[in-house]
Amino acid sequence: MARPNAAEVRQLSDTDITEQINGLRRELFQLRFQQATRQLANTHRFKEVRIKLAQLMTVQSERQRSAAS
Repeated sequence: MARPNAAEVRQLSDTDITEQINGLRRELFQLRFQQATRQLANTHRFKEVRIKLAQLMTVQSERQRSAAS
């Protein structure tokens, strides 16, 4: 999965960002569960999901701060 740059993430709507954040949190939970049961094959997926989640959460918080101003 190629990581989107910040410009691509900023073009998403608020609802799309929220949906993707929820989906990535679920995926991260499932990855942790698979790792605990030793079923995880792609350990690099942790890093990809965490980076994507951080990008989305950063854009979301930027929008919330700009709306509050």
